[in-house]
Amino acid sequence: MTLHDEASAAAPDEHADLWLTPDELSSWLSVVRLMTRLPWAVDAQLQRDADLSMVEYMTLAMLSEAPDRALRMSTLAEHTSTSLSRLSHLVKRMESRGYVRREPDPADGRFTRAILLPAGLQKLAAAAPAHVAHVRRLVVDNLSGERLRRLGQDAERILQRIDSPAR
Repeated sequence: MTLHDEASAAAPDEHADLWLTPDELSSWLSVVRLMTRLPWAVDAQLQRDADLSMVEYMTLAMLSEAPDRALRMSTLAEHTSTSLSRLSHLVKRMESRGYVRREPDPADGRFTRAILLPAGLQKLAAAAPAHVAHVRRLVVDNLSGERLRRLGQDAERILQRIDSPAR
């Protein structure tokens, strides 16, 4: 007997609209496996080939695209989907490796900026080809252009729901 069966037996109609259909459950479980395994696969490749974690790579990439190769830590935390506390520890480690430095934001000294250093840009440039090839092999080349576009749109819709206040 499944959890759904047990719940249905206990209160037949009370939660009927909450349970996933078999097709919905199958799709959801595929999404859960993807959410778990894809970050692990990308992180493992970056660790193996570049001695970087995925969030370190993302940090370098976000800084490389920013004006003056610098971002406020709070903005960088948002762009890398990490907490400010975790990012602070990560940037401290990256500082010790010579990839970034922190300094007060010249526009408002209450904020701290992370700045990409030449060694960090070199590290990113060295890591990018194998990383992009891996992402292409795992995701991009497995989907048609239209399916990839739709996946991106679907991901954005879900992210908007996550980021919107609960109703």
